[in-house]
Amino acid sequence: MRRKIIAFDLDGTLAESKSPLPDEMSEILDELLGYFQVCVISGGKFEQFQKQLLANLKADPIKLEALHLMPTCGTRYYRYDVVKADWQMVYAEDFTEEEKKQIVAALGEGLDALKYREAKPWGELIEDRGSQVTLSALGQEAPVDAKEEWDPDNSKKLKLRNYVAQRIPQFEVRAGGSTSIDVTKLGIDKAYGMHKLMDILEVSKEQILFFGDRLAEGGNDYPVKAMGIDSLEVSHWQHTAIALRAVLATIERN
Repeated sequence: MRRKIIAFDLDGTLAESKSPLPDEMSEILDELLGYFQVCVISGGKFEQFQKQLLANLKADPIKLEALHLMPTCGTRYYRYDVVKADWQMVYAEDFTEEEKKQIVAALGEGLDALKYREAKPWGELIEDRGSQVTLSALGQEAPVDAKEEWDPDNSKKLKLRNYVAQRIPQFEVRAGGSTSIDVTKLGIDKAYGMHKLMDILEVSKEQILFFGDRLAEGGNDYPVKAMGIDSLEVSHWQHTAIALRAVLATIERN
């Protein structure tokens, strides 16, 4: 069955963590938008998508109609409106203030109980993203090299995720990026976002190919794989680029 949607995680898949989209990847995505619907679903908020993805995506506005943005692990969804020349929010699954307080308390308890709290973090540790609360163990502005060194085998992050999940079972708790834990409403994860996209575009899961770097159980990309969508695990945006070049070459040959 012909693929209709190519979907991606952002950090570690299309770009370095919280870093701009590389020029090479920008060119590939521009070409890809000419053949497929493209979805980017990631833990970052929409403003991070604007800064990290859209700022260096030099695609024609008409092509942007084929781009689907799902920040905060699919708890929000944005489409481009050519007439308004702007991105419009389709839905948002936001927390109440009381829910946010419960989540923040559990995340802080986890840091202290496991002795993971940094004495001098790079920026704020916990960020309220409306429909998602995210803990960054080293701080929101931590450099890439420090993130990679903190937990190379993901054991610390998964231990923290499991601790927090036991404290707030009424919420969905996932290991996010290299140092982050993402919390959303129960049942609201990347699989939720992909199901919504499938319904809107009237496609089956067999028509989707997903790229992510956290496909192991407990990772925030895992729900996509678990729902039966063909998924390719990558560890760097260059790996994604190689695979996409092969996809585009196949199309051009045909």
